[in-house]
Amino acid sequence: MKQRAFQRLRWAALALAVPAVAQAQVRLERVEVVALSPVPGVDVARDMIPAHVQTARSVDIERSQAPDLASFLNRRLGSVHLNEVQGNPLQPDVNFRGYTASPLLGTQQGLSLYLDGVRLNQPFGDVVSWDLIPKSAIASLSLNPGSNPLFGLNTLGGALAVQTKDGLKHPGTSLQALAGSHRRGAVEFEHGGSAADGRHWFVTGHQFDERGWRADSPSHASQLFAKLGQRSGDTDLTLTAALARTRLHGNGLQAQQLLERDRASVYTRPDITRNRAVLLNLALSHSLDAQWTLGGHAYARRITTATYNGDLNDDALDQSLYQPNAAERAALTAAGYSGFPAAGESVANTPFPKWRCIAQALLQDEPGEKCNGVIHQTRTRQRSQGFTVQLGHDGRLFGLKSRSLAGLALDASRSHFTQGSELGYLNPDRSITGVGAFGDGASGGSVDDAPYDTRVDLSGRTHTVSVFASTVLTVARDAHLTLSGRHNRSSVRNRDAITPGGGPGSLHGNHRFSRFNPALGLAFAPAAGLNAWASWSQGSRHPSSIELGCADPANPCKLPNAFAGDPPLKQVVTTTVEAGIRSSAGRGLAWSLGVFRADNRDDLLFVADDAAGFGYFKNFGKTRRQGVELGLSAQPAKGLTAGANLTLLDATYRSAEMVNGASNSRNDAALAGWPGVDGNIDIRPGDRIPLLPRRMLKLHADLDLGDAWTLGADAVAMSGAAARGNENGQHRPDGTYYLGAGRSAGYAVINIDAAWKPTQGLKLFVQLNNLLDRAYATAAQLGPTGFDAAGNFQSRPFAANAHGDRPLRHATFYAPGAPRSVAVGAKYSF
Repeated sequence: MKQRAFQRLRWAALALAVPAVAQAQVRLERVEVVALSPVPGVDVARDMIPAHVQTARSVDIERSQAPDLASFLNRRLGSVHLNEVQGNPLQPDVNFRGYTASPLLGTQQGLSLYLDGVRLNQPFGDVVSWDLIPKSAIASLSLNPGSNPLFGLNTLGGALAVQTKDGLKHPGTSLQALAGSHRRGAVEFEHGGSAADGRHWFVTGHQFDERGWRADSPSHASQLFAKLGQRSGDTDLTLTAALARTRLHGNGLQAQQLLERDRASVYTRPDITRNRAVLLNLALSHSLDAQWTLGGHAYARRITTATYNGDLNDDALDQSLYQPNAAERAALTAAGYSGFPAAGESVANTPFPKWRCIAQALLQDEPGEKCNGVIHQTRTRQRSQGFTVQLGHDGRLFGLKSRSLAGLALDASRSHFTQGSELGYLNPDRSITGVGAFGDGASGGSVDDAPYDTRVDLSGRTHTVSVFASTVLTVARDAHLTLSGRHNRSSVRNRDAITPGGGPGSLHGNHRFSRFNPALGLAFAPAAGLNAWASWSQGSRHPSSIELGCADPANPCKLPNAFAGDPPLKQVVTTTVEAGIRSSAGRGLAWSLGVFRADNRDDLLFVADDAAGFGYFKNFGKTRRQGVELGLSAQPAKGLTAGANLTLLDATYRSAEMVNGASNSRNDAALAGWPGVDGNIDIRPGDRIPLLPRRMLKLHADLDLGDAWTLGADAVAMSGAAARGNENGQHRPDGTYYLGAGRSAGYAVINIDAAWKPTQGLKLFVQLNNLLDRAYATAAQLGPTGFDAAGNFQSRPFAANAHGDRPLRHATFYAPGAPRSVAVGAKYSF
């Protein structure tokens, strides 16, 4: 009770602080114009937009000293928060209003991301790899809320549009170096310029390395971005090239009892993701006359992603300790192994199932349930290309002053995804050693009845044709009506190399999706100094290959990457309604207050199957995200800028469904008196969507002390959220079969920074993150655990029940936030 009262008091104190300070994102909205679509060239004044668009410039990103783009969004923009499920700073799930842009296959994606008009959501799964975005190349960004159809597919909850630098607006040269805790090091350069004949150029490079604060968690990222352009009169032609090469170790979630012993520990390892990416983009901007403009681009992109993950084999968690028999001891000895238990020796301390796993592999027997480890490897190759043409008009339409656009887009992609698994055993350092037993039957075991067989060899092609248009009509003084629409027509063709030709278990399939999404909005001035808005919009996304490949109830699969079959699924359609009021642009004290509601129809959910741990994607009813957003910004004193933002978010299921709940204490098996075994839970209308906090508060202040010194601080506070697996919100730990609260606790993190300019062109800076060294978690998930509280592997903690089932121990796993860290650096500009 005392802790709960303290939590309430903390949130009350933070909420009372909102009027005293203000959030930078509203201050950033002093940028007077906002682009109507991802393609640059058609801009309107902010007060004409019927939405609360948040913007930022390169100087704002640099001033924040945020280490990467996702961190900046989390610290400075309203309604944004991160779930660090992957456990790597460059692999977060970025959430806005309860919708997600994630690098993890199988995550329900709901945000679109654009770089100079090129959509960066990858064709295979709509995932977003945040490690491929060059922060040093960003000139400006805008976070567009709602289901704005102009931003195309997957714009369910919002769209982030990023524009990059060029030599005309960002001339000069700079060099920067940084070093900090956990052996973090980064170097960066940029150079831009132009010539009298209209040529302009810009290039920037970034190298990031760190050891990481958790066990086996290094990160390496290299990025290079270059832009060459020619401006002649009213025409500007640019060619952009972006290259990235990253190797990221993600530690994933860790069980609560193990985090309490060692916060830097990992559950299993390694978890490695390698990305290689190349992007070419040729963009054109041309003024036809005083009223008409032509813009567009043609692009080509190639991405190769490889993953190598060592995990526990869930099928082995209920196995007994084992003593090798005579044939297995002989096979092990012949193979050069020693140290296994001799005949008659007690197996009490036998490191099961290492020797059983090795022996079964050597004997060409089925080791699927005798190996406590498994190594999953995937490789994804993606190629995409396309173009967009946009015509803009600034003149009268229907007798009214207007700002309009119309365009055509064509996008095509090819992808090839392969996955395989190798069985192995767990080592004391939590790594997995493979034993050459594969799910394809290449060595040890056949694929018949092999529960560990997760092989996939899938090729896919996607084609999307879109036409779109929008107009902003000035219907009265200070009243602007926005009409928009986009029609998308997509085809998806999957081809299965393992089970070709269609039929049960085959991934073969041809799918077509078509939809027109409209939008309507009004922005007006109800009184002097005020600006109000109201809008209604729809957006959609068609199912990705990972969802189409795991949609057959007769052939369930395991997430995140295993596939089974591809019956047709419907498109997800989101309808967003929002309204608000704000101070007019350009005023010293800026504020905004808005409300929104977004309903997903035919949403996609991974639902339970009778098989343990298996399930499939299906369309079901509705989900809803609604909330209130409050933002303030002010300059209370000379040199001081302060800001705040408060978001109240209500994210719920609106339809009933059954999902897998084996680790939930209120699953159907546990309620029937059989705890610790597989079971399902029922979602009821009104149950909260996991991982989404109900309250978000952000505070920020910057102080300029003359020309030499600047100081800054920001605070991010989040309320707790239900764990994934606790969709019914009813999980209660019993201390025996079920451990952990089934939700993450609220937290507040404070970061500070300072910069000093001793001479012209030179800046020295320091960053201190998580000033109070808070231990917190950004996400939680329920799951079975193979370890006891001391960290020892324990395959069978309980005896079989009357049904013959061996109960497992289930825990709450957390994504721990980084501890306090410091970094110092220097930047020289000339």
